[in-house]
Amino acid sequence: MLDPRLNHVVAVAHGGSFTKAAEIVGVTQSGITKSIADLERELGFAIFIRTSRGALLTEEGRDFVERASRLLDDARALLQGTRERGDPYAGPLRIGVCPASLEWLLTEPLAGLLAKHPGIRFEIIGSSFERMIRLLRNGSVDVAFGFDAAFAEWTDVRRQHVATLQGVLFVRKDHPLIERRPIGIGDLANYDFVTPSDSRPYGMVIREIYESRGIDWRKHLHIVDNFSIVRQIVATSNAIGVAAEEYAATPFFRAKYAMIEDISPFTPAPLCCAIRSRWDPKPAVRAFMGEMRTRFQP
Repeated sequence: MLDPRLNHVVAVAHGGSFTKAAEIVGVTQSGITKSIADLERELGFAIFIRTSRGALLTEEGRDFVERASRLLDDARALLQGTRERGDPYAGPLRIGVCPASLEWLLTEPLAGLLAKHPGIRFEIIGSSFERMIRLLRNGSVDVAFGFDAAFAEWTDVRRQHVATLQGVLFVRKDHPLIERRPIGIGDLANYDFVTPSDSRPYGMVIREIYESRGIDWRKHLHIVDNFSIVRQIVATSNAIGVAAEEYAATPFFRAKYAMIEDISPFTPAPLCCAIRSRWDPKPAVRAFMGEMRTRFQP
């Protein structure tokens, strides 16, 4: 059986304090405190920062708790005998999305998947490229969806192409660029950008726009992965945002924003589903990847 300390550490993380964790697990607070202290000594790093307001996860602790939660969920599903009852798809399906602003692309595939396999329980985790790789490699997510460039350099990850995304630039409707014709690459460097990452695939292109004009890109780049925040920044400033061409063409989007159609510095960006090479994907993962391929067929 799994080490009971895993249950204790997850309870502290979910409850926010050692006192609350003791209530959840049904042991004394001193027992929880000793259990966590023993585990931290064995691991060689602190899982929590103790404060007057409760327990906060450290960076290493966050990764540990995510993996411990996955192990506990899998053990719970195994003990419930879902496979013996004839439903190999039942249980949690942890899907990572990087960047998180791509989550809207999962709407139709997840609806289709749930209609076919109602026993699936989704856990959608949006994160940065760097953290998503860690979550995928340590098993905290079953499958990751995002830009192929984020996973290409990792040899222990298998990738399956599912679609190609064309990024476009957008601004508020009364932006100074709208009245300017023609618009050149150099004109873009006069304004701030909002992008989900300062790296691949869009961040590097945007950095080159500034560097080609001798401008320090660090002073002009907002890194925001929540698209609602991106839209608000663009709507209330002269900043330039990046959106998927498909989304930017919707009536809802065009009612408030304008695409910069004269110029596009981005090449089409492949999207993929990524899994760990050394683990066979469970049926729910294979079904999810199949739904993604179906959704994005030409």
